[in-house]
This record gives sequence, C-alpha cells and structure tokens, in this order.
Amino acid sequence: MGFNWDRRNPESLVKPSKGKEDDARYNAQIANVTPTAKRHIILIRHGQYNTDGKNDIERYLTPIGREQAALAGQRLKELGHSYTHLIVSTMTRAQETAAIIKEHLPPTVAVSHCAMLEEGAPIPPEPPVGDWKPEPYQFFEDGARIEAAFRKHIHRASASQKEDSYEVIVCHGNVIRYFLCRVLQFPGDAWLRIALRHASMSIITILPSGRVVLRSVGDTGYFPTHLLTST
Repeated sequence: MGFNWDRRNPESLVKPSKGKEDDARYNAQIANVTPTAKRHIILIRHGQYNTDGKNDIERYLTPIGREQAALAGQRLKELGHSYTHLIVSTMTRAQETAAIIKEHLPPTVAVSHCAMLEEGAPIPPEPPVGDWKPEPYQFFEDGARIEAAFRKHIHRASASQKEDSYEVIVCHGNVIRYFLCRVLQFPGDAWLRIALRHASMSIITILPSGRVVLRSVGDTGYFPTHLLTST
C-alpha cells in the first residue's frame, strides 16, 4: 500500500491525464488536492478505572486514575503545542479522563465525542491469548466499528488544512494498539503484542506525503512509579 495506505494520495484522487493536451488540467487538480500540513496525533489511554463495575457507568475512574489523567493533562500543557481538537470515546472512563485533561488545555480546543472509539475486540490476535477469548461475534461487530474509527480519524491532512495540527484522542488500550498497527502498516492481528499503561501517550505524525513517523508508544515518563498501572 505504501504511501497510499489512507487512500488519500493525490494521484488516486484525480482522473489520469489523457495526454499532453490534458496535462494542465491534471497538474492543476493534483496541486489542488495535495496536502502541505502535518497532523500530529496524540493517542491517550484512559486512566485506571473501577473494573468491578457491572456496566459502563459504574466503570468510573479510581482516585489513581484521576491523578493519572491530571498528570497527562499537565504533560500536554508542558509540551506547549497549539492543540486544535480533543476527540473522546463516549465511554465513562474516557469521558472522565478527557474532562480532567481538558482543564490543562486552552479553552479554544474543540471537543467532540465519537462512539466508534469505544473499547472492543478489533481482530483475533495472533498468536492467540489463552485466557482472553471473546466470542467470535464480538470481533465481527467491534472490528468493523474500530476499523471505521481508524479510517475516520487517522489519515493525512486535507489540502484545505494550511497549518500543522496537534490533535488529542482519548480512548482505550485495544483501540490504540490496533490503530498503531494499522497506521504503521503492520499486520492488524499483532495489536495484542503491544502493552499500554493507563493514561499513557502514543504519538504519531502523518506527513503530507502519507509517510508516518512514530514518535512514542505508551509514554508514561511523566508518572511517579506508584502511578504506573495497566489493569
């Protein structure tokens, strides 16, 4: 797939030239759809939550999870980027994490909520994991949704975007791990080989050419050791 992994390579968006007499039209259209800006996407897993909850509402952040979210927000503030968007899964633990993070971001940051980013089972992992075996229909249902979330949120900038952007996505471990495999064009079924701690940051940059730069995976260097949790 190369640089056209997101199906947004300019040459794939424009009808080919029919000959020299059509080159001017072709070149103008290519220039019109060619991106010039970078997208920096910061993927943050939610903080530690109450795993004894019987439903989503009861799976709220623990006191440790709230501390983790605050430190993640402080880290974003210290990085000092001009954040443009905060995109959040609709699950309680992600919503609470994002609300705490938002306190550390400029009030101009646009906040949106996306149900497609909810936790799930993206694809049967390879190799299989012994004690984690969702029903086959869960992969069938969740996989399509999580793949749709990837296609919606992870891609190069549009030609209309004139400045580099820094966008924060707060969601879930399985979703982020799958996204990382997909954006790097690794086999999607390798997602469970990646471990992510609560409120960790994974950062990717998507260049105008479609090339992807992985800047960090599961960074928690801003946490004291007693706040390092993953389950």
